[in-house]
Amino acid sequence: MFVQYDLEAIRRANPSAAKLVDESRADMWRYAKVLPAEASDAVTLGEGWTPLLRLETLGSRLGCARVLLKDEGLNPTGSFKARGLSAAVTMARLLGARKLAIPSAGNAAGAMAAYASAAQLEAHIFMPQDVPQSNFLECKAYGAAVTLVNGLISDCARIVAERKEQEGWYDVSTLKEPYRIEGKKTMGYELAEQLGWRLPDAILYPCGGGVGLIGMWKAFDEMEALGLIGRKRPRMIAVQAAGCEPITRAFEQAASRSQFYENAHTVASGLRVPKPIGDFLVLRAIRESGGTAVSVSDEEMMDSAVELASSEGLFVAPEGGACVAALRKLVAAGALQADDEIVIYNTGSGLKYLEAYGTRYPRLLSGEQDKLGGLITPR
Repeated sequence: MFVQYDLEAIRRANPSAAKLVDESRADMWRYAKVLPAEASDAVTLGEGWTPLLRLETLGSRLGCARVLLKDEGLNPTGSFKARGLSAAVTMARLLGARKLAIPSAGNAAGAMAAYASAAQLEAHIFMPQDVPQSNFLECKAYGAAVTLVNGLISDCARIVAERKEQEGWYDVSTLKEPYRIEGKKTMGYELAEQLGWRLPDAILYPCGGGVGLIGMWKAFDEMEALGLIGRKRPRMIAVQAAGCEPITRAFEQAASRSQFYENAHTVASGLRVPKPIGDFLVLRAIRESGGTAVSVSDEEMMDSAVELASSEGLFVAPEGGACVAALRKLVAAGALQADDEIVIYNTGSGLKYLEAYGTRYPRLLSGEQDKLGGLITPR
């Protein structure tokens, strides 16, 4: 489900970016004229307008002079999910919903719980039992009713679908309601504005459900219709985990839809989506843009995340590390060139994935000595 706007009417009323964008706001509601609600009605915690950072040290190592990172880990609740849930909860409240339910791999649950609390709505959350502890604890702190499921996000989604009519829940599952994607598309508007109303040569995006990528692709079409950008589009590159790669497999097989990925596993909980509901939209955007899909191992993504931290001072989610690892592969293969302007998206804060870092680097938890330092026990 997609929200559609009378873009020609919006363009006539706002003939320039200066007219369209509310520069007095430093959040995603600066784009309220292309969002489904007025900024005055928004349930907001200050989401959006995240920094676009140049990776000079890492870019030099990779042989790319123009690598940028859009850091979504600085959103409220520590991930890009805040954007979608701000829009979804805003509209749920405006439309009279009182009880919200969501299946989540973790970060969307935390965001929904936070915005539901801000809106004084009930939140019912279903997450796999092995989600990062931070996701479970934040949902409980926000007052949500949390059910841990012995399964994957697909199992959580089935439970919500089966019970929502009986319980009177408004299902906030991605792409089953039309507003989460509207919040996520603002990543595309922000990127274009931060680059002076133009787009880069390539975007690497960590793809679980892929809704952020779908949202940005929608935003680019809207911006062209509004006269903000031209016809150029970046190559859209979906990055997946080797332990859960339905989009990569479908792309390589020239299929229009993905197949359910059996035995999905990865430390990047946001990438553990065995059958994205919007897979055909992701694949369409990749192909229309001349992009690709690439998978990396858990070891590659975690090593790249630590490299990003030590070289740039950015402590990112494994999903962000996956994009760095994918960039390295694509540059080595000649799929991306040294002079390309490349934007990678980090979708969450590394602070929400301490278990993942500890699993890959147990010495960080044990105090085991290494060349960088050791453990001192005072007498």
